[in-house]
Amino acid sequence: DGFETPLHHHARDQLLHAASGIMRLHTELQAWIVPRDSAVYIPAGTPHAVSMHGAVEMRTLYIDTSVGEGPPRDFRVVAVSNLLRELILALGEEAMDYDPTGRGGLIAQMIALEISRARELTLNVPLPKDPRLQRLCAELLADLSDRRTLEAWAEVAGASARTLARLFKHDLGMSFNQWRRRIRFHGALEALSRGETIATVAHCHGYRSASAFSAAYRKEMGIAPSKAADLR
Repeated sequence: DGFETPLHHHARDQLLHAASGIMRLHTELQAWIVPRDSAVYIPAGTPHAVSMHGAVEMRTLYIDTSVGEGPPRDFRVVAVSNLLRELILALGEEAMDYDPTGRGGLIAQMIALEISRARELTLNVPLPKDPRLQRLCAELLADLSDRRTLEAWAEVAGASARTLARLFKHDLGMSFNQWRRRIRFHGALEALSRGETIATVAHCHGYRSASAFSAAYRKEMGIAPSKAADLR
């Protein structure tokens, strides 16, 4: 818990699988949360840093995309199916230089197929490049309970509310409210997985009632907040 791997990159594509606990990963442009039973696909050469939250057990695969068709080569968090999880375990029983025409090679081919079919999860947060948005977003990330409107943030950011709204759409591909909701729910997912109550998490993440938080969380994350503890 709390272990961090600083910015680094790999010569091959990487699949980083969270078997337990939660990992948080960030690049220069985005941050990602990787809960239990999911994995993040990282294209070769992409600088990234990883931090561990809770008792994390992880497995990693390095993929040579020059051999065969391989999985899609975009950065994404995907759900790890029961089959994919067992295939990863099975490949771990093989030698590092397994025979590509033998059992290891067949397992690797199945893994590539399962990654390409895996359901993508919306667990990324785009990060701003514009310095005005960077100031605003840094303060919001530091206090997820902050309820200030975009108009109230104008003085902090040094730009009008209209300019900020345009920057959010242009720089981050979503509105201010959409971005704030996403970072709140990412923080909430970590808190819920630690066993904090829904009422406490709702209050600490800008919601006046647990019911309003639960409804919004389910709509954004696709599961009820009561299920988040199962991600530990």
